Amino acid sequence: MSWSSVKTVMIAVVAVVAAGGARAADESPKERPNILLIVADDLGWSDVGWHGGFGKTPHLDQLVRAGVELDRHYVQPVCTPTRVALLTGRYPGRFGPHVIAPSNRRALPPGTATLASVLKTAGYATFQAGKWHLGSRPEWGPNHYGFDHSYGTLTGAADPWTHKYRYGPYEDTWHRDGERLDEQGNATELVAAEAVRRIRDGADLRDAAGDRRPWFLYAAFHAVHTPVDAPVSFKRLYDGVRFHADPAKHDSRLRMAAMVSQLDAKVGEMVAALDETGQRQNTLVVFTSDNGGIESLKNAYVGDVPDSPLNSENAPLRGQKNTLWEGGVRVCAFANWPGVLAPRKCAAVIHAADWFPTLAGLLELRQGQSLGWDGIDRWAAITGAGDAVRPKPLCIVHASGRAIYESNEDGDWKLIRRKQGPAELYDLAADPFEEHDRSAEHPDMVVRLTALAAADATSDLTILPADLEGVTEW
Repeated sequence: MSWSSVKTVMIAVVAVVAAGGARAADESPKERPNILLIVADDLGWSDVGWHGGFGKTPHLDQLVRAGVELDRHYVQPVCTPTRVALLTGRYPGRFGPHVIAPSNRRALPPGTATLASVLKTAGYATFQAGKWHLGSRPEWGPNHYGFDHSYGTLTGAADPWTHKYRYGPYEDTWHRDGERLDEQGNATELVAAEAVRRIRDGADLRDAAGDRRPWFLYAAFHAVHTPVDAPVSFKRLYDGVRFHADPAKHDSRLRMAAMVSQLDAKVGEMVAALDETGQRQNTLVVFTSDNGGIESLKNAYVGDVPDSPLNSENAPLRGQKNTLWEGGVRVCAFANWPGVLAPRKCAAVIHAADWFPTLAGLLELRQGQSLGWDGIDRWAAITGAGDAVRPKPLCIVHASGRAIYESNEDGDWKLIRRKQGPAELYDLAADPFEEHDRSAEHPDMVVRLTALAAADATSDLTILPADLEGVTEW
């Protein structure tokens, strides 16, 4: 659907409901929409309320009910690769072997076109708040890849109280626009406050001609990545709940639940800021996690937060973060845009790499048409106006191998082809929880999908860029 078509739909919808108190048709948004892209970190499938999970998430639940639940939204199994896919529209392997795993090295060559840089060229103000993890040196930070302003950590995670990374060269990582910054406070609260400030200021942005200037805000929370903790006010939401008989596991799950609820509350504050500044009707909100949850882990970061022996939940999906099973790559996600996206559940296969081409198509950004995207425009599938069947296979790369997805008349197939060990083949239409390996029954399908995976691998960069050789990784 083109931008002109979106405007036509918006005018029609607003005209129909005008008598109920909505804006009149001549008051409908005439500018390109703001884009609020919210990325949670390590959020498990069953951590949230709308999947019947243990976390209390009333704000997110409401956004899902009022928007499009993206029931089959796929990402990479770990964080750096997903962020590469989101911002470039390309699979992470295209940029080097270091980019298919969490990395402190520079992920993208200088000058790489990103969603932020293309939107900036199109007149958008661009902001990043929270986690970067595409290069942990200031010269590799968000300001060098299309963001007007950035704030948070350059590294992949940080202690919620000390704001520090792991011991080593990247320990002190909190920054504003690449300049080291020391602040007191909880990281999730600080990132949300920055995002809310940018949203409120966005209501008054103007270009040189005095016209309203749209904005793109990439709010990449550290929550709920380890170290897992939240202020006591969010723990009180679970007074009377006993998560486990083991005190350490109960405390671990309580901290996780509190952090999930804190994330939910901060998203609620961002949406409230949109409402209060009159920008809600003209803002597309996209929410996703960067990968599935991790169920138990140690804390390797500088601070006093305990380990997490009982952490996230991905059931009934199989697997977790850092695996190619569904629990690692199929995540909590939705899109919400009042008056444009009608409430529905979208069963179409959508991948993180699809968002750049989808938004570029929606906004008619011609600059983005020759960037070698692996992702595809999925707006018609999201709105329900087009065929939900993905017109090309989806390939997800991991250090251990590849998963490839293809729908055809015989089923909704997924092949996991690891570098070592036998292939696994699943028909996700009949077996969404990957309980029955069908590889022995369909050897021809295994051969064909293996060939597709091998063909995709030929586009990957297999050698570390020369200027990164010898660069400290951890």
